[in-house]
Amino acid sequence: MSDPFLLIQNVRKAYGDVTVVKDFSLEVEQGEFVSFLGPSGCGKTTMLRIVAGFEVPSAGSVVIGGKDVTSLKPNQRNIGMVFQSYALFPNMTVGQNIGFGLKVAGVPKAEAAARVDEMLQLISLPQLGDRYPYQLSGGQQQRVALARAMAGKPQVLLLDEPLSALDAKVRVSLRDEIRAIQKALGITTIFVTHDQEEALSMSDRIVVMHGGMAEQVGTPYEIYNKPTSKFVAGFVGTLNVLDGTVTDPATGAVRIGDDNVVMKQSLNGAKAGDTLSLALRPEAISLGKQPGRDASIGGTISEVSFLGSVIRVRVGLGKDAVSLDTFNNPAKPPPKVGEKTEISFSSADLLVLH
Repeated sequence: MSDPFLLIQNVRKAYGDVTVVKDFSLEVEQGEFVSFLGPSGCGKTTMLRIVAGFEVPSAGSVVIGGKDVTSLKPNQRNIGMVFQSYALFPNMTVGQNIGFGLKVAGVPKAEAAARVDEMLQLISLPQLGDRYPYQLSGGQQQRVALARAMAGKPQVLLLDEPLSALDAKVRVSLRDEIRAIQKALGITTIFVTHDQEEALSMSDRIVVMHGGMAEQVGTPYEIYNKPTSKFVAGFVGTLNVLDGTVTDPATGAVRIGDDNVVMKQSLNGAKAGDTLSLALRPEAISLGKQPGRDASIGGTISEVSFLGSVIRVRVGLGKDAVSLDTFNNPAKPPPKVGEKTEISFSSADLLVLH
């Protein structure tokens, strides 16, 4: 098996008595798109800045392409960086912005001009090379920032929340473009975001960060469907969290509300009478008994929200409640608040949170 292209080993970063990154390790393959996902203050941007060379780790190392770059300055590492704020030079044209790094690196004029034209084509702005940043939309400016970062053919591309300043429609369009460009060029990429939808839709793998640590590393499918902690389960996607009382540890039986469910997942040594924190995604739940769903719990409709094609229903289960979405059926009126019902799901979808 080949060595990872980007290797982060046991990195720690402290400012005085405050440790913002704790023993962070990660292996990234060449051409992989990895997102650092987490709330503000979790250490994701600090970790990105350590890879870039803007921050020096208190301990640990960063290796790119087999070369230890831990002590090198940013301009001594072959990285491209895109910031949230675009950071374009206002007194330079689009073409001059894209070619700035090439000029600093002493690339011959003809070669640099050809590279700038190539990048303008890549970001679908071939006619705008002579414009200035103020003449562009936010989405166009961020495309230019991306082109500037990639013009020097970096080994690693670092994206620090590059879409957060844009409106929702532009953000969705641009994330698809960034991913397509990254795939076309095969650049190893680290993308920092607090937006779970961005991370899930763009990434080969996601690093969910919490309290300066990598809480879980996995594919979008694994992160969403198989969270390993209560934090990851709650942060990624919408989640119903229920208390379950263990009634028979031998069979995995747990009481939720007034009904028993036999768990497929291990109860991790829980004894009869212990309370477990259980998670169930809304899309795993149906109203009423459904074929192929081996678990059901009786409850009462507590809330109904009509959202057009979807009806969002909340069902009370004793002291807990779950939310689920059901498609609008014009031939069938939605359930009414106060109505007795039952929810059904596959017991394999019920996760024990730690």
